[in-house]
Amino acid sequence: MKKLEIPFIPSLNNVNIENAGNILDELGKNSAIEILNWSQQYNYKPITSFRIGRSDDAVFIKYIVSGTSLKAVYTEDQSPVHEDSCVEFFCMPEGAAKYTNFEFNCIGTCSASSRKGRSEDVVPFPKEEMATIERHPSIGKKPFKEMEGMFTWDLTVKIPFKLMGLDPKNLPEKIRGNFYKCADDTVSMHFVSWAPINTENPDFHRPEFFGELVFV
Repeated sequence: MKKLEIPFIPSLNNVNIENAGNILDELGKNSAIEILNWSQQYNYKPITSFRIGRSDDAVFIKYIVSGTSLKAVYTEDQSPVHEDSCVEFFCMPEGAAKYTNFEFNCIGTCSASSRKGRSEDVVPFPKEEMATIERHPSIGKKPFKEMEGMFTWDLTVKIPFKLMGLDPKNLPEKIRGNFYKCADDTVSMHFVSWAPINTENPDFHRPEFFGELVFV
């Protein structure tokens, strides 16, 4: 099972989301989203890495992406942002019945819910809870149709532990999760993961293939 440490970074406790990315650049744990599980069908792989760390009450992730197209048409939370240029984080406590999915397009629009599977017992987070997910996209928040060329962008997000099904005052030693890069409705359609997924067709909603995320 793939493993990743999530360091505690005290300075993230008192920082706005615009500056959190700089702290993650210096102190966050770096990893890459680079596994092509379905290379025969979808062999395009944008260069995607992320840096991760935590404060007392949240996880911070900074995604950095370089690729050959860019699209962001969705501006309302709980839209199908996986169709745009998208990065994702799925997670669940050890032994839990449900996992949570956090999906972001490149301008920070988010779709998030708790669920047992792709279409089983799906409970989207309400607006009040979505508002607690902070985001800072490097390219701004204005939507645009798909553009072709070479583009590099980053997105820093802050996800409260409570939305992950965790008690921030009593964190477990570890949880399970995976990180993804996709763009389902683009000329460069792709499905890339951090931890490997052993399925015949693209399917990110498979918690049995989540890796191990350790709080340190």
